[in-house]
Amino acid sequence: MNQTEKNQLLAQAADWAAQDPDPATAQELRALISTVESGDGPALEDLADRFSGVLEFGTAGLRAELGAGPMRMNRVVVMRTAAGISRFLSERAAGEYTPKVVIGFDARYNSDVFATDSAAVFTAAGFEVLLMPSALPTPVLAWAVRTFGAEAGVMVTASHNPPRDNGYKVYVGGKVADEVGRGAQIVSPIDAQIAALIDADQPVADIKRVDSGWTVLPGAAEDGDIEASYLDSIGNVIPRADGSLAAARKNLKVVVTAMHGVGGHTMRLALLNSGFSDVHMVPEQEHPDPDFPTVKFPNPEEPGAIDLSLELARKLGADLVIANDPDADRCAAAIHDGSAWRMLRGDEVGWLLGDQLSRILPAEQKLANSIVSSRMLAAIAKDSGREHEETLTGFKWIARVENLGFGYEEALGYAVAPSLVRDKDGMSAALVLADLAAELKAGSNSIQGRLDELAAKHGVHVTDQLSMRFTDLSQIPVLMEKIRTQAPAQLAGAEVTEVTDLSQGTEKLPATNAMVLHTFTGARVIVRPSGTEPKLKCYLETVEHAEDLADVPAARARATAQCQAIKTELEAFLTN
Repeated sequence: MNQTEKNQLLAQAADWAAQDPDPATAQELRALISTVESGDGPALEDLADRFSGVLEFGTAGLRAELGAGPMRMNRVVVMRTAAGISRFLSERAAGEYTPKVVIGFDARYNSDVFATDSAAVFTAAGFEVLLMPSALPTPVLAWAVRTFGAEAGVMVTASHNPPRDNGYKVYVGGKVADEVGRGAQIVSPIDAQIAALIDADQPVADIKRVDSGWTVLPGAAEDGDIEASYLDSIGNVIPRADGSLAAARKNLKVVVTAMHGVGGHTMRLALLNSGFSDVHMVPEQEHPDPDFPTVKFPNPEEPGAIDLSLELARKLGADLVIANDPDADRCAAAIHDGSAWRMLRGDEVGWLLGDQLSRILPAEQKLANSIVSSRMLAAIAKDSGREHEETLTGFKWIARVENLGFGYEEALGYAVAPSLVRDKDGMSAALVLADLAAELKAGSNSIQGRLDELAAKHGVHVTDQLSMRFTDLSQIPVLMEKIRTQAPAQLAGAEVTEVTDLSQGTEKLPATNAMVLHTFTGARVIVRPSGTEPKLKCYLETVEHAEDLADVPAARARATAQCQAIKTELEAFLTN
């Protein structure tokens, strides 16, 4: 960077600091400017990165590290984004109605501040604005968008990202969306339409805001408590606890972790209200803490994240572990499979919930999953005489399946009551899973036993992931091009018989950046860039037929060995 470019960067940063309404980030930026002026090289790189562009608003909304500058999450970026959404909603309303917006937030740093700033902008635009009374789970916000008939919902959360991140997730509803999309996250072209209306250079002083005028929704101990209302709604996803069912639920010992997020109180009440009285919270992770002190990454999928849960489960002799991610839209589970405690794969939970719900859902309701999820749900749907649909990755697509009865994605996302929450909901999913566990225990069966039964009936499906993280993002498209033009001819000794490039779209799926490989033995590999992290992700699935229930362990061993061989060969292919 030459001196002229450096001076321009410093002037740009100084202008940002001068208009930043947040004293903390303004001071942070001024200190960084001073360090750069003293000749510090790393500080210059940091400053240049912060002003290297603007955060792109897309179907995932916004998500980035907290800090000053247009490439970070801060009050300036949030207010400009809210102003853009206001323009979009005003254009849609065209003076014919008053848009309604619901705003929620988690317990991360500045989440409440970003939520209040958004309320100030939306209220100044003349909208009816409903603000959550406290930090609450994302599914409560998604439920509220449908319940209140809001045109939009905003959830300030970075879900399971590292502690220094925050994000801005947007939902549509009311008169902006049709019935299947009402209460779902935004998809194209709405994301592009909003992005085009966000003025990344708008001076903060020109963004209209007010100090009051929005409605804070009722909180605890108030009439109409929003959390209690949500719990009343999702409580209906399982039968009322009477007689033997009540006894079965009381007899199930459940360990729950909130992963330092906002789901602890809500998840505990959901279980207690449904008759699960033997509930034990992991104390070190029960209450919100934006530093997430006991985990490296606040994501149940990460190694070690549920170690404290498993330790408590062993100590108590628990039957089931439930782990929500920090905003509680995801649900992980762990069981004792007869030899050891293990975490269930996201697909396994999807099979269990799909099978359970397929027994009770109306025949016209579909089962659906993302393309990177296991193919067993399709077999379950066929066996129950109902339609199955595959969608692109992300709940924004799954939620929009017509006549959806149950949908899931392998990344721990499940919609067990899409008429209530048109998004993944880790708490209602946990209720259905706990009810299944109680039912099986009362019948001298187990979660592992049910998984074995499904394997005997539909084939042993083994899934795994190969995830490659990059600091140099330019490597990801290079590897995608390699798999497009030089796909392996064989995997685990089996011929690759079909290679599909989804960037061209298919008869049923819109275009997406992914490659699908099928082998002669029925194995499948999907390769795609992550939508939220600097990763290339490979989703593996192998299938082996089992003669009967007794043959399941042997079939599982064969499928597992094949899956591991494919993983090893694929990693070698991508890294050489």
